[in-house]
Amino acid sequence: MPDVARRILPTVEDTEALGRELAAQLHAGDLVVLDGPLGAGKTALTRGIAAGLGVQGRVSSPTFIIARQHRAGTGPGAIGLVHVDAYRLGGDLDELDALDLDTDLDDAVVVVEWGLGVVEHLADRHLRVLLRREPDSDIRTAEWEWVSAN
Repeated sequence: MPDVARRILPTVEDTEALGRELAAQLHAGDLVVLDGPLGAGKTALTRGIAAGLGVQGRVSSPTFIIARQHRAGTGPGAIGLVHVDAYRLGGDLDELDALDLDTDLDDAVVVVEWGLGVVEHLADRHLRVLLRREPDSDIRTAEWEWVSAN
């Protein structure tokens, strides 16, 4: 798979920096699907994406409210971010549909933690990011690629 990029992320700051880099490739309407075990860095990566997009407000895990909307910043070309935690949805497509994420895709970047196998149908293509944490270590790895729905 030559289109898969990979990076070792020794610190949380490295994970956030990767998020800022990925944000430079994103546009309103893009879907980002994050996967990885607890503590792999999904929320840290999302914080970096949010910083790169220049969105307003603090980014934290949306675990208990399922989705958080962050308004676009004030700069030119600024776009918003919708941050979703699909873990608690447990694959419940009715609950997912109730979030109206396909509407949000018109004017924001949508980042979905635990979204692998759940939300890919919402867009023609998505950025899939797989995060892993080395056992007994804080070192994480990330692999990412753009995936078409076809």
